[in-house]
Amino acid sequence: VQLQASGGGLVQPGGSLRLSCAASGSDFSNSGLGWYRQAPGTERELVGTITSGSNTNYVDSVKGRFTIARDNAKKMVYLQMNNLKPEDTAVYYCNLAHWDGTRWSIYWGQGTLVTVSS
Repeated sequence: VQLQASGGGLVQPGGSLRLSCAASGSDFSNSGLGWYRQAPGTERELVGTITSGSNTNYVDSVKGRFTIARDNAKKMVYLQMNNLKPEDTAVYYCNLAHWDGTRWSIYWGQGTLVTVSS
């Protein structure tokens, strides 16, 4: 499995961006997907996840502003980010987690930089 994230850029506070993550390989539809971010000088943190059944969960700081969606036919996962704040500035990574019945396999995309600044 390979993941390719895109869509980052510079946006003003209050603006919106949509990140995309394209996956290759099998087992996409029955895998969990997530978005993480890492700001300079900090540890990588979870932003939100979406299960194979499309149930979503978000960290409190982005609830009501960010939305994760998946398209299994296209093997894509999206992160819609609205009302962006300077503290959202980070490199954003997509993640795929697959359970084969005996072990987890975890895959990461390369990251895309989001900068929120006026």
